Amino acid sequence: MVRDIISGKAADAQRRRAIGAQPVGAVRRLRVDDSSAGQRLDNYLLRLLKGVPKTHVYRVIRSGEVRVNQARAAADTRLAIGDEVRLPPLRLPARDQAAPAPAREFSVLFEDEQLLAIDKPAGVAVHGGSGVAFGVIEQLRQARPQARFLELVHRLDKQTSGILLLAKKRSALTRLQDQFRARDTGKTYAALVVGHWPPRLKVIDVALHKTTDAAGQRQVRTVAADDPAGRRSISLVKLVQSFAGYSLLDVTIKTGRTHQIRVHLAQAGHPIVGDDKYGDFALNRALARGEGLAGLRFARMFLHAGALAFDHPASGERIELRSPLPADCRALLARLGLPH
Repeated sequence: MVRDIISGKAADAQRRRAIGAQPVGAVRRLRVDDSSAGQRLDNYLLRLLKGVPKTHVYRVIRSGEVRVNQARAAADTRLAIGDEVRLPPLRLPARDQAAPAPAREFSVLFEDEQLLAIDKPAGVAVHGGSGVAFGVIEQLRQARPQARFLELVHRLDKQTSGILLLAKKRSALTRLQDQFRARDTGKTYAALVVGHWPPRLKVIDVALHKTTDAAGQRQVRTVAADDPAGRRSISLVKLVQSFAGYSLLDVTIKTGRTHQIRVHLAQAGHPIVGDDKYGDFALNRALARGEGLAGLRFARMFLHAGALAFDHPASGERIELRSPLPADCRALLARLGLPH
């Protein structure tokens, strides 16, 4: 069986066997195993086809060259155990063309033999791809060559800071991902938004539809509740503090859609400070230059994964993790007059 959840030296060897050793013109047929069940087709292929440009992966999916059980499949198709994935011929770049990721450790919030929780800084992608040479996972694998298994349980946007969970065993990965899919985890984010948030607006229940452009970039928009392309999305919002021109919120997500918090807050008329996709671009530029902040520059998205609760994959014990606001976020709040 070909597994897409692999790591370290074993990952390199398996990729050479599964991909690099085969003729360029060969069609490949892969069987989905239990470690990949439930994954989206695009994520499965992006993990497996390290080195193939993300844009090319999406292009062959859209063209119908990738087949699941002999039928065309969309990028968001969920795979099941036993599914056959047909891949067209794909050319991989030579292995020596890409420099290895630098070894890097991150601030550890929790670690045992099952899992690792780190405090991810803003500006660091969780994995390589789409113009990003490497991310958290590649750097951690380089820093921990002895690790037999290390995989991301979930993702954070590049500009989002805070708690990121990784599994150190395949059994832990599947159990934790089951919790995320079943919404048995508690995830709360701190977000600084533009304007005065109405205290009575505590629940946003607005469906979202995700599309991918020709470059493989994700774009999410709100749609009507009865739109067949939409997925119900729920965010619970608590106003922490209001002050001149801004509001600090705690947002707990009951569903885990792509860009959910960013789109929900923006559609409510209060985009997140520094959001380069759904935000107030003129204001973002001004803040990055330090205008109106007595020279303090703030050039990132103010979205921080500050709290995460889940059941330990082995013991079942409820684990509650917290990550304090980063120094740059605290400095901005202090400059805006918010005590911290």
